[in-house]
Amino acid sequence: MRTVQRTSESYQACKDIIACMKDRAHVERQYARQLTEWSNKWKSVTETRPLYGSLMRTWQCFFSSTERLSTLHTSISQSLVSEDGERIHSWQKETFPRKMFCGFKESHDLAVAFSRAQRPWEKRLKKLEKARAAYHKSCQREQSAQEKENQAKHNAKLSESKLSKIQQAREKATQERSKARDRYEKVLEDVTGFAPRYMEEMESVFDQSQEEERKRISFLKQAFLSIHRHLDITNNESIKAVYSELHHTLMSISEPDDLRWWKNNHGPGMPTDWPKIEEWHPPIKKQKPGKKPKTHRGTEEKTVMIGGVRVRALYNYTGEEPDELSFKAGEEFLKVEEEDDQGWCWGVKEGGVEGFYPANYVLPVK
Repeated sequence: MRTVQRTSESYQACKDIIACMKDRAHVERQYARQLTEWSNKWKSVTETRPLYGSLMRTWQCFFSSTERLSTLHTSISQSLVSEDGERIHSWQKETFPRKMFCGFKESHDLAVAFSRAQRPWEKRLKKLEKARAAYHKSCQREQSAQEKENQAKHNAKLSESKLSKIQQAREKATQERSKARDRYEKVLEDVTGFAPRYMEEMESVFDQSQEEERKRISFLKQAFLSIHRHLDITNNESIKAVYSELHHTLMSISEPDDLRWWKNNHGPGMPTDWPKIEEWHPPIKKQKPGKKPKTHRGTEEKTVMIGGVRVRALYNYTGEEPDELSFKAGEEFLKVEEEDDQGWCWGVKEGGVEGFYPANYVLPVK
């Protein structure tokens, strides 16, 4: 998600850079105007003072140099807005095209590609979680049966037939626990074996995003260098040192280093926590003043529409799973269930064909 969001954040960064340079241009205009006002004020004063010759010419030279400096700062202000600002704005408009109802095209395409790459992995994780829960539940049943057996062995009043039934129940619970663990290990093996393919598909999409970001970094580096050339105007040695350090910092912008940092902090190079066997641990028994009723997690209910809503496809879509609909742009069918939290709806086509489809691929028919 951080990689998908990076596109909109880069767009906002361009807007901030343009606004920042407009503010700096305003500062340059203000400074140029103040230089002119200072020069005009003191130029009229010098004409009434009793200085003459080279001393007067030297004093007046301050004003002529100030006027040239004012002109230079006015030119800088215009360059920052009309040249650097317009250049970044034009590039921003070309680089961040928008997709109808979906925001930026690049963000939408990346989100769709990542979602497709994650879908098989997500299904395997759900199977793994189901197998893990079943295994832990069987462990709990086995422990309960074992405790009943231990209590029965110390109960002299219990008949042999009842003790035998309790022992058989414990043996059955042990067998079920063993089978549940075998299923758990098998599903985990499938998940672990699929991980390299999952990483390969996710990294392929990630590399596409990295290439677009590399282009952005390269352009903004050149844009910053252009701004620097407009601002670096003096021959003063101390000022040169300041701009030299700034130039050194700008020239140290490294596309490989930036991309490597992003990869290691927000991409496939970041630390991962792969699934592994989670051993079941018996709960700690605590005495409570009263028993509370057990709560059972019910299945999530979906909103079913009576009669359905007629929708029209905006784009072609080919279902990748048996439970997905396929359709072409312009085709109409019925939406019979609302969108779920994954962005999918349930629809029915003519002829009774039904299945899931991406909600943002259709619009209601007016």
